[in-house]
Amino acid sequence: MLPLSASLCRRSVVAVAFSRHVASSSPSRATITTSPPSHPTLLLQTPSPEYIAAEELDVELPPKQDVNLVISDRAAEQLRSISTRINNPDAALRVAVESGGCHGYQYKMELANSRSLDDYHFTHPVIKPSNILVDAVSFQLINGSTIDYATELIGSSFRVADNPKAKGSGCGCGVSWELKD
Repeated sequence: MLPLSASLCRRSVVAVAFSRHVASSSPSRATITTSPPSHPTLLLQTPSPEYIAAEELDVELPPKQDVNLVISDRAAEQLRSISTRINNPDAALRVAVESGGCHGYQYKMELANSRSLDDYHFTHPVIKPSNILVDAVSFQLINGSTIDYATELIGSSFRVADNPKAKGSGCGCGVSWELKD
């Protein structure tokens, strides 16, 4: 039988080891647990310039070499799991940026079954299907970000992390953020 202090010490070590694998609701802490993919994310499709012009959208499409969105392995695994569960390899996570929230902008994420003509279409290079769609206007505000999937004691969710356009760590909820000057 171990003395009480050794037993407590052993439990606290287990607790510390466990807490390192649990993401936080704080975006700055959530990125600590982000595991970068082993290969660059693939860009499958870009918005149609003709559609952008016809709809008179106020957006400048960056050259393909400047388009960058990272999909973490965890996010890709979750997308593959969802796609398998609903038996739809075209299922995708649609990521959008809307005005609102306590810091000016907020992320909106939902499942989608089809791509729009103004969407960027990304996938993980190895874990498939793992589709992510981002409209051209929203992409201007998240280019260079990471899409991650965080698991916490209170729930799990997709997250936008490491957004180079965001000022500071944003709101404690991890959804609302402020644009850099």
